Parts: sequence; structure tokens; C-alpha cells
Amino acid sequence: MTQSAPVIVICPNCAAANRAPREKLSAGGKCGRCGHGLFGGEPVTLTSANFDAHASRSDLPLLVDFWASWCGPCRQMSPAFSAAARNLEPAMRLGKVDTEAEQMIAGRYDIRSIPTMILFFKGREIARQSGAMPQQAIVAWARAQQVPAA
Repeated sequence: MTQSAPVIVICPNCAAANRAPREKLSAGGKCGRCGHGLFGGEPVTLTSANFDAHASRSDLPLLVDFWASWCGPCRQMSPAFSAAARNLEPAMRLGKVDTEAEQMIAGRYDIRSIPTMILFFKGREIARQSGAMPQQAIVAWARAQQVPAA
């Protein structure tokens, strides 16, 4: 019996790195540090405290929605992005960055219009898409990107 190499999954609650067999990710799992579920079907709120852990240390691609509370298209896309998390996990992690609260992160990635989605893998930007999208389009766009193997 051959097992695949374990992957690093960052806890959405405490940002601890957890090692898990790739073939068992769909079963969920809990964080070894805080006991929180590793996948909840909801985007993670990303801040300066946890962004780099999710974007750089995880073996899962990270799809980030850069948004702001005053932005109408952002508010319109928010439920679709949350629903997309239920379709895309555990193949990738979804997260949201409030560009007003996290201006340093938004500036680092030169966010000029919102909503903007960026797909990261191992700290590298893989793809970017601006403008509000429905759930099916978010899922299709994310799955169509060429993410290198972990």
C-alpha cells in the first residue's frame, strides 16, 4: 500500500501548520494545536497576523478575495465567494482580505480595483481576476488555473 506524501494545511483558527495525508483531506481533520476543524466550508478572514502562513507555508493553493465593506460589487460577490468555498475545499483554501483594514497587504499586491481575486501557491501569485463573479464562475475560474503540484 502506497501513501502519498503528507501536505501542510494551515489551521483557519490559530494558523498552526498541520501535516495531513492528502487522500484524507476530504474527511476534514482537526488542528493539532487548537482542535478546530481544518475545513469549515467558509473563507478564512486574512489579516497581517495570518496571511503569510496561509499564502506561503501551506501546501494548498489559497484563493483570496480582496474586498471592502463600502464596495457594492464586493458585497454582492461575498455570498458567492462563501458558497465557492464549499465547492473548492479541501483542494484549496479560500480567504478574504478587507483592503481597508489590511492596507499593507493590499498595497503589497498592488490592489487597484475591488473585488479582486488572487490565487496564490507557496507564496507566489498564480493568477488574478478583477470584478464581481457568481459562484459558478468563481469555481470554474479557480479550477482552470494551472497550480503546480505540491
